[in-house]
Amino acid sequence: MSVSEEKVIILDFGSQYTQLIARRVRELNVYCEIQPYNIPVAVTPGLKGVILSGSPSSVRDEKAPVPDISEVKGKFPVLGICYGAQYLAHFFGGEVALSNSREYGRASLEISGAKSRLFAGVSSGSQVWMSHGDTIARLPSGYFVTGNTKDVAIGAFEVEGEDTFGIQFHPEVYHSTEGLKILRNFLVDICGCSQNWTPESFINETINTLKHTLGSDKVVLGLSGGVDSSVAAVLLHRAIGSNLTCIFVDNGLLRKDEYRKVLASYQHMGLNVHGVDAASLFLDDLKNITEPEAKRKSIGRNFIQVFESEAHQVKDVKWLAQGTIYPDVIESVSVNGPSATIKSHHNVGGLPEKMHLKVVEPLKLLFKDEVRRVGKALSIDPIILNRHPFPGPGLAIRILGDVTAEKVKLLQDVDDIFIQGLKDHNLYDSVWQAAAILLPIQSVGVMGDERTYENVVALRAVTSTDGMTADWSHLPYEFLGYISNRIINKVKGVNRVVYDISSKPPATIEWE
Repeated sequence: MSVSEEKVIILDFGSQYTQLIARRVRELNVYCEIQPYNIPVAVTPGLKGVILSGSPSSVRDEKAPVPDISEVKGKFPVLGICYGAQYLAHFFGGEVALSNSREYGRASLEISGAKSRLFAGVSSGSQVWMSHGDTIARLPSGYFVTGNTKDVAIGAFEVEGEDTFGIQFHPEVYHSTEGLKILRNFLVDICGCSQNWTPESFINETINTLKHTLGSDKVVLGLSGGVDSSVAAVLLHRAIGSNLTCIFVDNGLLRKDEYRKVLASYQHMGLNVHGVDAASLFLDDLKNITEPEAKRKSIGRNFIQVFESEAHQVKDVKWLAQGTIYPDVIESVSVNGPSATIKSHHNVGGLPEKMHLKVVEPLKLLFKDEVRRVGKALSIDPIILNRHPFPGPGLAIRILGDVTAEKVKLLQDVDDIFIQGLKDHNLYDSVWQAAAILLPIQSVGVMGDERTYENVVALRAVTSTDGMTADWSHLPYEFLGYISNRIINKVKGVNRVVYDISSKPPATIEWE
């Protein structure tokens, strides 16, 4: 069976855990899609089951999210998680009430009575993760309890004569020690999924689809040196060969020597890459601009100008390829509509329409970690695959205030010492993203017998899985001290180094 013919739908009620459920399902080699709750679940070819996610809402609220699952409940397997379980109870004749004893955090799941297929192989007393203020007080007729905890009498249930299940805990989080086993039971034993969603199957199907869709058409792709655009380029190259032209623009805001290094690495991969040195154009246009969004718009505007000029040199081009990944797609159709703009996306909007091109996005079904696994299966150099994410506007948003060539050179030198230090001390791969930020302040220092009044730089390193949330990296003090000394001794104009220990949320990974 073609992998795209078999899927599980996850209904999104606005929970912070919805994407995590999807990633756990994908880890079990089952293809799934996230869908807003307010779109009725339709029976489509290959549908194997439905998962109802959690939610910050209460089913008792007047405006509680209410999905339409009439076409699937009782006909296909359904698993309600937290809010999803409470929905299955409350709206089908049961009762959900505000709990007298709210349960957050770890709990022990006791499996009740006849063991449910959902809990096959799961030990009674298994640790699970609770996160709810409401609780199911009474089940509808035909529902029966399959699990409880010390404080929650109805911790899990199923429906007689249906493959419908509800659990008031989160199996997708790591704190639920046998959560993946519970999900596997639902997906494989109950839904009958064949677990054929693998990097290899994705590659084969995507290449075949690209061949069919693109035929002999010509495609242009803007390479950034990052993981997403690189993997997209290799997939397209395998599908259409020389009909793909990649354009790599040096905006003058890349890391030290990055333009030369990345261009060389792409050429070694056999890709048809055209490099464009447009540094002066970008830097000249950034003069005296200090506001972050204004910087991004300046860079985006100039990127469109350069890219359009170069792309028009490719005769009869019909498609623009982009490295869009699944979180971008989800955000555009989120429960509450497109997310509020925190900052402009690095994918420049308007370019396909301006150039009258159709868009192809070969990675739009993948999470970031899946992109890396696909890249590994494509034998892409680990140096590219393991590269930290780097913002589209580059160092412009790591220089707070106005951007000049001198500031870029200073920050490139600082950044190079930091990144190379992480690699030399075997810390680079344990960090999701690392950055140096040039602050718009100067501080007093002492060098030799003289007082100095020079720049302050902040170092930022975070751990994350997909960038949606992040914690600051607890780098060794000795390492931070070593890097600070090297920066101050080697980079003229810097006399103070600080380390950012803010997590996301409430802070963002980048400073602008």
